[in-house]
Amino acid sequence: MPLHHVVLSLLADGPSHGYELKGAFEDAVGPQWGQLNIGHLYQLLDRLSRDGLATTHRESQTVKPDRVVYELTDDGYAELSRWLGTPAPRAGGYRDEFFLKVVAAVRTGDRGVLDEVLSTQRRHLMTETHHLAALEREHRDDPVVSLLIKNARLHVEADLKLVESAEDSLPATLRKPATRHTPASVTTTAKARAAR
Repeated sequence: MPLHHVVLSLLADGPSHGYELKGAFEDAVGPQWGQLNIGHLYQLLDRLSRDGLATTHRESQTVKPDRVVYELTDDGYAELSRWLGTPAPRAGGYRDEFFLKVVAAVRTGDRGVLDEVLSTQRRHLMTETHHLAALEREHRDDPVVSLLIKNARLHVEADLKLVESAEDSLPATLRKPATRHTPASVTTTAKARAAR
C-alpha cells in the first residue's frame, strides 16, 4: 500500500509535522480506513527524507522537545505527480479466504457444510452493509470520505452477488465423499471364504 505517496500529497499542502500529518490523513480518508499508526508514519517520513523527497528542519517549542517539520522537495512533487499518473492494480490479486473456504466446503461433498459457509458469509456481509450505510449517512457532506465508503459498499455488494452465485451453482457440483475402493480380487476372495 503506497501510503508514502499519500503522505507526499499531504505535504504538498505545505510543511507539516508528524501528528499534524496523522490528523490530516485521518480527516481526509475518514473512519472506514482506520487510524494511521504514528510510529509507521514517522518511518515513512524518515524514508521520504532519506530518499530526497522531503527535507526536515527543527522548530523549537517552549515546553515540549523540538518538533521535526517536513517539507516536500521538487523531487517529492515529481514523484507525487508520477504516482498519480499510474494505474492502481489490486495489491493482492483476487485471492481471499472466503474463496478458499468455498473450495474446502465443496470438497467435503456435504451440502450442509457448503450451506453453512455461504450463510455465515452472507450474514457477515449484511452486517457490513448496514455498518457502511450508517457511515455513508454520517459522512455524506464529505465527498472524498463518501467515495471511500461507497467503494467499500460496492465491494461488499459484489461479494454478496458472489455468495448468491455460489448458492445457485455450487450444490450441483458437490463431489461425493471419498469412499474406499475395494479391488475385485479382494471381494472375490471374501466371497469364497464366506462360502466355505
